[in-house]
Amino acid sequence: MTLPTVLVADDDRSIRTVLTQALGRSGYQVRTTGNAATLWRWVEEGEGDLVITDVVMPDENGLDLIPRIKRVRPDLRVVVMSAQSTLMTAVKAAQRGAFEYLPKPFDLQELLAVVGRALATPPAPAAEAIEPRDADERLPLIGRSPAMQEVYRTIARLSTADLTVMINGESGTGKELVARALHDYGKRRAGPFVAINMAAIPRELIESELFGHERGAFTGATQRSQGRFEQANGGTLFLDEIGDMPPEAQTRLLRVLQEGEFTSVGGRQPIKANVRIIAATHRDLRNSIRQGVFREDLFYRLNVVPIRLPPLRERAEDIPLLARHFLDRAREDGLPLKSLDAAALDRLKQYGWPGNVRELENLMRRLAALCPTETIGADQVGAELTEIAPLMVEAVPGQAAPETLARAVERHIRDFLIAHDDGVAPSDIYDRVIAEVERPLIRLTLAATRGNQIKAASMLGLNRNTLRKKIRDLEIPVVRGLV
Repeated sequence: MTLPTVLVADDDRSIRTVLTQALGRSGYQVRTTGNAATLWRWVEEGEGDLVITDVVMPDENGLDLIPRIKRVRPDLRVVVMSAQSTLMTAVKAAQRGAFEYLPKPFDLQELLAVVGRALATPPAPAAEAIEPRDADERLPLIGRSPAMQEVYRTIARLSTADLTVMINGESGTGKELVARALHDYGKRRAGPFVAINMAAIPRELIESELFGHERGAFTGATQRSQGRFEQANGGTLFLDEIGDMPPEAQTRLLRVLQEGEFTSVGGRQPIKANVRIIAATHRDLRNSIRQGVFREDLFYRLNVVPIRLPPLRERAEDIPLLARHFLDRAREDGLPLKSLDAAALDRLKQYGWPGNVRELENLMRRLAALCPTETIGADQVGAELTEIAPLMVEAVPGQAAPETLARAVERHIRDFLIAHDDGVAPSDIYDRVIAEVERPLIRLTLAATRGNQIKAASMLGLNRNTLRKKIRDLEIPVVRGLV
């Protein structure tokens, strides 16, 4: 029985040696080279069952070699590895036909698992390569941490698919940037990208915003208006903060996803829904399902491919790259050129970043505008962060610090305001915050009284009719006998 042959191309001799030893121990024959020309000659001569190639080689870019390999030997699998661990490298590798992309340094066991899958997977039909736009210019996402590498690889895999995606991440982590990357490097890139923030639209207008309305559908509807589904026809519809969608709108959206068509408010003629849905939320939707405020069937329709976007505190190694990027952007906007010294970078890495990447960007712009020196030091960074520190709950080392109700409310309101610091804020913040406090207060009191509204009203100090109205307005499920 002939052993499978793996062709390895990398100009780093030590990597070739490590791969030769690891692949040899796993039962593969290995041929290695330090240049693309030799690899191409082997491929043309029909050698090898699998190619592992680096991107940067002395005579040619490994990514440019992939389409040529696919033309002469479409069934030959190609695994790409690179120290240029950016989103663009991952996307280019996927769109040019690579079986897998591995950022350096990689885990040998993971590489061996990829080799095994590549040799065992039957060949897929050839797909037309789509070259990503603005290929080597502005990257939409910054960071080379392991957490971000996994995000890049997922985006790259989805560049040749058209699946529904659910992005979960804290406020300020860049959920819309991921959604735009999925659109810009995906099959619908020629169509429009339409974003809508579900938390910023009054409840009574959500259906009209999504599905449009006909003239005369309601008071003030003087002409027909397209909804976001129509505006996004042939492209991508990004539903941000999907966890804030009211139940009646969830039902309409589920019906659209099931049937592939919708009707406008006041309309009778079905309209075909030709959009890719990308949803995002900072909430734990599984918990929302348990609380009865989010439909389980809608969740599974949206959560076809989940992407978790890590908070900045989980990828502190990306902070220097991000800070430099934001200072460069500030300079492009007319602010003075600034740089950070090593101590300042260390201070930034030690901070918790409750507002995530958005908070870091705002800080860099503020320092670029206010810092009198060209080099920003740790003291200047610390002075700015001190202004924010009182808002954070500091835990005593080795001891859990109790969080008062007032502190918790203050923290959530701050996060909410940070999430809407782009100027697109709702006009009913007071009602939203009161509802967020009232809903769990009434729900848990009803649970404590096993659904007895008379006892719950007495405990809350409310008139029974007032309590019933609040239950109805806040859409709180009441189950008598609930433990």
